[in-house]
Amino acid sequence: MENLKPINPLSLKTTLTLRYDVTQSPTLQKLTWKDLYKEKENISINILENTIKKNIFNSINESDPKNIAISLSGGIDSSLVLLLLKEVFPNSKINAFSIKFSNSIDETIKARDIANHVGVSHKIISVDDYFEKLPLVISRTGLPFWDIHWYYVAEQAKPISNYLVSGDGGDELFGGYTFRYSKFLSLINPNSTPQDKIKAYLECHLRDHVPDQSEIFAQNSNFSWSEIYDLLIPYFDNPLNPLEQLFLADYNGKLLYNFSIFNNKILESFKIKSITPLISNEMINYSNKMDLHQKYNLNKNVGKLPLRKILEKYKMMHFFDNEKLGFSVNTINLWKNSGNELCKNYLLDSKLVQDSWISEDWILKHIHKKELEIRYINKFFGLLAFEIWYRIHITHEMNSNSKI
Repeated sequence: MENLKPINPLSLKTTLTLRYDVTQSPTLQKLTWKDLYKEKENISINILENTIKKNIFNSINESDPKNIAISLSGGIDSSLVLLLLKEVFPNSKINAFSIKFSNSIDETIKARDIANHVGVSHKIISVDDYFEKLPLVISRTGLPFWDIHWYYVAEQAKPISNYLVSGDGGDELFGGYTFRYSKFLSLINPNSTPQDKIKAYLECHLRDHVPDQSEIFAQNSNFSWSEIYDLLIPYFDNPLNPLEQLFLADYNGKLLYNFSIFNNKILESFKIKSITPLISNEMINYSNKMDLHQKYNLNKNVGKLPLRKILEKYKMMHFFDNEKLGFSVNTINLWKNSGNELCKNYLLDSKLVQDSWISEDWILKHIHKKELEIRYINKFFGLLAFEIWYRIHITHEMNSNSKI
């Protein structure tokens, strides 16, 4: 079938290799190394707290809104924003929403305890059939991403409020991805070249790509790792500290070209205003002025230090003894329960394969395996989302009402 509109090869390659699409127009400001390479300031936690509160108030733009919805994962970022939201609007009814995925770790109990402590309403959204609304979400957003949990939150929030507050951005701005920092540092040395650091950085994102990544793509994609390296080189070829280089790459990665864009498009489809006080321009600028050690303790491998200090001030840090996973579906169980069959249904008769974008050999090599490594599962889910996107927006044989 002849394509009715072109597909951008770079979009396909970066989405399926980095899990973000560099061809999209960001909703946040893009940062360069010069934004972080400036004289550092001792930004107090009082300044940060007041900046968050001010942004919440200005974004909602009502003196006394009746109802406000907030996404509450139970982690430091969303809990801090919930706490300060309650401080700013003590008389409003605040409705916190948490997601419980079937056959996955349940952290809604912690979220419930935090909501009770702050004194707000709490609702758990149970999601049993994770991919049920994948065509609908891809149709509404126009983006081929499979992590659609934000849609389920927005769907429940809409009847209650025209605002949805979140703690997005805390990890990227204040050093929250601690599980990869020590690994990154262990893979580099003072003599590492920018390309060495890029390869180390990609090694810290093993769920985003697979060892035979280049074999996924067919002729029309024209994949090469050098093209991926060229996209990342500005973040690592500069005078910044290696960890600040990593922070820069993280910010300009999934936050800039996936999470913020995708989440905003979902909320726009519901006519809900997104409130993200941790990634206001003021907070981004303050975080750039902060010394690395104000954000992250290398010896203890603990990040988000300023946000933790605000929570300590309100005596809430006892909720966060364990590592927080966030809204996270167990992809291995999802693969075994329904994902494998869905991928077989769509990828063994793939339009992306027929049009020479994706390799049939790679699909056949892995899709029938009884035990599949988690990053291959993630890759198949990425291919599934792109296949559905292709059938909706390119070949037009699916639409928002299609059932899978």
